[in-house]
Amino acid sequence: MKLITLATATLNQTPMDWSDNLKHICAAIHAARQAKAHILCLPELCISGYGCEDAFLGEGLLSQAQKALLQLVQESKGLIVAVGLPLRYQNRIYNTVCLLADNKILGFVAKRYLPSDGIHYEPRWFHPWPKGVHAEIEINGEHYPIGDLYFNCGGIRIGFEICEEAWVANRPGIALAEQGIDVILNPTASHFAFNKQAVRQRLVTEGSRAFSTSYIYANLLGNEAGRVIYDGGSMIASNGQLLAQTPRLSFQDWQLATATVNIDLTRMHQARTSQLTAQKMRCVKTAFDYPAVTYDTTKNCAAPWESQPFIKEEEFSRAVGLGLFDYLRKSRAQGFALSLSGGADSACIASLVRLMIQLACAELGIDGFSQKLAHIHFPLTTVNDISEQLLACLYQATNNSSHTTQNAAKNLATAVHARFYDINIEDIVQAYISKIATVSQHRFSWLKDDLALQNIQARARAPAVWLLANSRNALLLATSNRSEVAVGYATMDGDTSGGLSPIAGVDKPFIRHWLRWLEQHAPDKAQPIAALAAINAQQPTAELRPNQQQTDESDLMPYDILNRIQKAAILERQTPEDILWLLQQQEPQYPIDQLAQWITRFFNLWSQNQWKRERYAPSFHLDDENLDPRSWCRFPILSGGFKAELAAMQAKVKA
Repeated sequence: MKLITLATATLNQTPMDWSDNLKHICAAIHAARQAKAHILCLPELCISGYGCEDAFLGEGLLSQAQKALLQLVQESKGLIVAVGLPLRYQNRIYNTVCLLADNKILGFVAKRYLPSDGIHYEPRWFHPWPKGVHAEIEINGEHYPIGDLYFNCGGIRIGFEICEEAWVANRPGIALAEQGIDVILNPTASHFAFNKQAVRQRLVTEGSRAFSTSYIYANLLGNEAGRVIYDGGSMIASNGQLLAQTPRLSFQDWQLATATVNIDLTRMHQARTSQLTAQKMRCVKTAFDYPAVTYDTTKNCAAPWESQPFIKEEEFSRAVGLGLFDYLRKSRAQGFALSLSGGADSACIASLVRLMIQLACAELGIDGFSQKLAHIHFPLTTVNDISEQLLACLYQATNNSSHTTQNAAKNLATAVHARFYDINIEDIVQAYISKIATVSQHRFSWLKDDLALQNIQARARAPAVWLLANSRNALLLATSNRSEVAVGYATMDGDTSGGLSPIAGVDKPFIRHWLRWLEQHAPDKAQPIAALAAINAQQPTAELRPNQQQTDESDLMPYDILNRIQKAAILERQTPEDILWLLQQQEPQYPIDQLAQWITRFFNLWSQNQWKRERYAPSFHLDDENLDPRSWCRFPILSGGFKAELAAMQAKVKA
């Protein structure tokens, strides 16, 4: 038997943080060497960070990445290491993986398939490498192969699929299998989305089965650059079996998993199925002395929480918790500030901060948590102490606020051990109204000025909570959710104020469902929050009109209807007439004219409020229904507003 030990690592990197990125890479290499691994795969663009955006086009970044690579060459003694970096060749920039072995650069494989959809924009910075082309590149006076390559290291054939390349129909693994490849390495930067890990596992395990190879998949981890969260979950598979996996959504800087495989066994499977064809791929041959194999290897598998029935609730808690933690430490803010209204959205965010602290402390310990937040200048001794220090909440009442929301906010702040402040701003609201009434000679009334009088209450709350945040050097968290983002149901410079909008990537019904779940359940290593009962008992309301039972759904439409229209209109790009037919089938209890009214309202509000979506604080990407115009869903600020399409729908209703 020819046994070799394979290793994969997840890394929590930061764009252009050369020292920390290099430190994490070196730590993973050293751990792989201690585990007696022979081959280690590291994530895509891990030297520079994946999310460098237009900085990829700068010579300084490329020079720093190359300098870091040359340092890593000296770390590869007795080990084969694949490490990702951007590289300039003939005045074009490529997304490449460098294969190092025993203190030598063996060559560079350049990515052929570049993603350009959703949050990905790789063709803006990188050129796709043409299939079957190989060349040479000069670095520090030495020449190395670059292009569509595979490697023969001491008799072990190694090939690459780089991230997107495993997701396309004509994936490179097909050609690699025809070359008798023993191990396929896949350095990737695969962002978190709900239920995505199951798809990745199928790509890895089925790839290893279909190609009769061993397959190493390495992913990034954490909130790298602000919007995107990487969940790790690096894997090793062989002949259709998942052998090892790093924990997902970890708070560590890096994670390693290893597995020992029988190369003779994969070759036997290849012999049964292979059909050799002429390929233009070039083989780079090099000698490599494989050390003795050890069976004492770390085989990390999926955590118990991944097999629980509430997987989406768990993923949401952990992904946003990790996103908040990394955003806090990488932005070097001293904590969070939150306008706690007693409603669902702000309660969701306060609860997520509490879960962030509980989950991080459970994994890192109090000392490890404090070390990662060493920039915060106050002692962190217990979970409750940390919560009090990191989260400050402010409730701001007007005459339209109720004791119900006031008590709900106070009790929740107590339950999550946040600092709670309670002020009344009715005098500030009236002062604004009085001053504008005086200079404009306009007599304000709720009959004529409903929207203006609602908005001034929300806007009057912003200066105080900003002041609280600034006085603590804290990051102000905005409270918009995706359902509100879609229709602009938020006051610009009011409840949209903040530097980060953690829940703008999820809809209102899911937030309410998650809060009901968290009232009685919680992620492993965390506790339920019983104080959410008072919030869950309420109907969502802005509490901005006097003497009315104002609710969000009476202002808009039922949230489940809103979300169905949004998905059909924006994600699936269906016309108003198509959506009307769809809702008639799904919601027969509503009359057709009511459905048409809601559809018209949605399209009008969507078209009118693109300018708001352009100004919302950055949000986390959590699924493929994101509405962030800077990273997912682009729409013109000025448009025709679907007038012809809505007219066609109304004609159908009248018919």
